[in-house]
Amino acid sequence: MERIEAPYGAWDPASVTQVAALFAPLRELWWIAGGYAVELAVGRAFRGHADIDVLLLREDQLAAQRALAGWEWWAADPPGTLRPWAAGEILPAGVHDIWCRPGSGALWRVQLMLDEAQDGHWVSRRDPRVRRPLDTLGVTTAEGVPFLAPEVQLHYKAKARRPKDEEDFTAALPVLTAGQRRWLAETIAQTYGPHPWTERLRG
Repeated sequence: MERIEAPYGAWDPASVTQVAALFAPLRELWWIAGGYAVELAVGRAFRGHADIDVLLLREDQLAAQRALAGWEWWAADPPGTLRPWAAGEILPAGVHDIWCRPGSGALWRVQLMLDEAQDGHWVSRRDPRVRRPLDTLGVTTAEGVPFLAPEVQLHYKAKARRPKDEEDFTAALPVLTAGQRRWLAETIAQTYGPHPWTERLRG
């Protein structure tokens, strides 16, 4: 979604290490997502970040309130209006983004993303035909930090193709396996039709 800044305030994204410390106690699945997930897959930092994304399954959304107990949580109602997310409130299917900060007036630190799941499979928000087993959705670093598989993150990024998305794709392409390239090329073609990334993935 587009960045919602004024009048909601600025960001000071938490680090991957800080996020991992906050979410590590959860038994529910979660993953570092967004540009940081691509950097973790690539193995190096290569660009700046306006925020940090953490992906959870919609069915586990209240686990985020436990992980960030004492924080403020604000849901982004489409098309982009923030409003407080009440404790224990189950967000409707159309709400995917939640902004989080340690307290009133503090800078925003973490953005939560909610994805769908069905019968043990992740279901893409972009195209419900795109699915994969939950145990293949992420990768774990040597330090034990889970992050979204790069091909899954790039499937989302293929829609907008902002400069940062192009940068992420270019950086990730050399580290994608043949299987990851094939999956991404097939799902991009299915979801978006003809796309500049497809030939690069198959080439």
